[in-house]
Amino acid sequence: MKIVIYTLFFLTIFFKSVFSEIVNDVKIENNNRISKDSVIAFGNIEIGSDYTEEKLNKVLIDLYDSNFFSDVRLKIVNNVLIVNVTERKIIQSVIVNGIKSKENTENILKQLSLKAKSPFDDFTAERDLIKLKSSLNRAGYYFAKVNVTIKENNNDTLDLIYNIDTGEKALINKITFTGDKFFKDRKLRNVIVSEETRFWKFISNKKYLDTNRISLDERLLKNYYLNKGFYNVDVQSSSAIFENNSFELIYNINSGERFTIKEAKLKIPLDYKKKDFKKVEEKISKLENEKYSLNRINKVIKEIDKISVSRLYDFIDATIETEEVSKNQINLIFSIVESEKFFVNRVNIFGNNITEEKVIRNQLEVDEGDPFNKLLHAKSVNNIKALRIFKDVTSEVLPIDGSKKKNINITVEEKPTGEILASAGVGSDGGTLGFSVSEKNFMGRGIGLTTSATISEERFKGEFTVLNPNFNYTEKALSTSIFAVDTDRMAASGYESTEVGFSFGTNFEQYNNLYFSPSFKVLSEELITDTTASNSIKKQEGNYFTSTIGYAFDYDLRNQRFQTTDGFRSRFFQELPVVSESDSLISSYTFDYYFSYEDTTSSIGLFLKNATGLSDDVRVSERIGIPSSRLRGFKRGGVGPVEQGADIDHIGGNYAAALSLTQEIPNIAPNLQNFEFKYFLDFGNVWGADFRGSNFDDSNYLRASTGVGIEWWTPVGPLSSSFSHAIRKNSTDEFEGFQFNIGTTF
Repeated sequence: MKIVIYTLFFLTIFFKSVFSEIVNDVKIENNNRISKDSVIAFGNIEIGSDYTEEKLNKVLIDLYDSNFFSDVRLKIVNNVLIVNVTERKIIQSVIVNGIKSKENTENILKQLSLKAKSPFDDFTAERDLIKLKSSLNRAGYYFAKVNVTIKENNNDTLDLIYNIDTGEKALINKITFTGDKFFKDRKLRNVIVSEETRFWKFISNKKYLDTNRISLDERLLKNYYLNKGFYNVDVQSSSAIFENNSFELIYNINSGERFTIKEAKLKIPLDYKKKDFKKVEEKISKLENEKYSLNRINKVIKEIDKISVSRLYDFIDATIETEEVSKNQINLIFSIVESEKFFVNRVNIFGNNITEEKVIRNQLEVDEGDPFNKLLHAKSVNNIKALRIFKDVTSEVLPIDGSKKKNINITVEEKPTGEILASAGVGSDGGTLGFSVSEKNFMGRGIGLTTSATISEERFKGEFTVLNPNFNYTEKALSTSIFAVDTDRMAASGYESTEVGFSFGTNFEQYNNLYFSPSFKVLSEELITDTTASNSIKKQEGNYFTSTIGYAFDYDLRNQRFQTTDGFRSRFFQELPVVSESDSLISSYTFDYYFSYEDTTSSIGLFLKNATGLSDDVRVSERIGIPSSRLRGFKRGGVGPVEQGADIDHIGGNYAAALSLTQEIPNIAPNLQNFEFKYFLDFGNVWGADFRGSNFDDSNYLRASTGVGIEWWTPVGPLSSSFSHAIRKNSTDEFEGFQFNIGTTF
């Protein structure tokens, strides 16, 4: 409607002779609700100004843009501007029928652009209808029917009524991967977000068919293959086949050849200093003769971003040219170019109905008054997306006539940011239940809240955490948590420990890829025992107050955090007592290194931990052991110093060390799409304790185990199992030749 009116008006202006006339007064005709002053304000009409056809055209557009009028006619008679308007009807109320939940009804109303007391127009109503259907699709109501009726009222208003028939939810019964996909189904299932429905998945919305989620799956699959070297990968199609009231979701993938980067070069303008791009060239040189990887290329882009951030060159852009030189080799050229030179006039934020504007502006690398930099502008948009509180983020750069400045419009689309998660697992060490409720954008301030609880056979932990990702605009995260932990080992070791406390800390990138995390913790512990407890544990019965400061250095050079295939991570942590009734100094260091050859990944893991009592024995709750994932086959807590009485009681040690070697086995059962096999060789020891009674055994003995690990994607969820053989073990160790763990979410 608006486009037709604008076109007719411009044609009329074009063919009319140009004139101008001074407007000394304004007369409004046919207005009922909207006052003369409001019309003048909406049209930006200036009494006493000289009005040409062009300026009248601007008045007309401004009045239509107010959305209060369906028709506007202008004419000047004897220096009086006559504005004849047809007012749009006002919406008295918006009614949603067919949705039982009051909360869901309120969420629907929030998404609509047409609200009570706003003017009605057909175009916006049609957009709201499309938006509402899309929202129902995302919620799993793929067959929902929505129609809109308009009820005219006597007072020149109307009621907007949405009648919704949700129908049955569209569930995903099966997910299938077809084509020359190279990788097994199990790996690909871990990449995508969509999941198959199961009767116990009563919380998860990922089991519902959603076109937006399918598009996300396709992007994730493509990026996964690109990171593995498949430059020409094609996720050819995704289709959903409806049968028996549910869908089979099919992804057809053609992986193509795996590419190696033959040559990689950097091109910069002649007037740029080559030394400024030295680190960029170093990153580029490391690409040659390596497999094509999107992550490696992004590291080069990140290095170029640093030059942009440092403002060495204000107007800078970068492009990547690719050339296939053979069926599996590619050349890359990174070109640094000067972008168009202009400055940012204004940055306008639209669509943030919930989120405070400062949360978005804090992510901007290019702000008002800055030279416009394409790379930094792209980084700004990516920063906003990385908040993960918006469904979509788009930007538009608009020129200003006759100026070297431009405006930037950033439009965000809000999405629900609350999440409920339930999980369950069972293994050879017992069962585990987990539950959490989280909100990523509390009060629209970008603050995260999480309440969680974890229950196992011997342990309960409840925690409430507040995370501010940019505390006081320092670009540093601040987290605060209140927690309670109850460890009940009365049956096994004759003691129970109850801890209640709080902690706060921060985390930030100190240097490139090196993160520093200082923290402070206060807790109160009650340790009670019974007659079956060992003498060392009975000695520690009582109440304890502990306050500590801790810090961690985390150097992370993994190519990706999920399904890592290359790089390493090195982490050191230390906790020191401040005011404590049992001073313990705890230190730990872990190092994990990953490398790949052809299609198999190997890893080496090192684990070191120490607890030292500065003024008293280390409490049993602070004594250490080796995680079962780093010494496979040995039961958790079943290795190390013991006190021998009626039963053998493992009391934990002051020192622990482990070395783990893991190798994927690619050629076993290649047709079993949901299985993966690994070979492992582990070494470890737990030794030393402050208290040494008459029946104490330090058990300082190097343990070793080897075996095969199996990862199986079952209908219930992922199952991890291991068949182990003890190469070396002590007589007091508890060893399990078969261990497993299976878990699922709801």
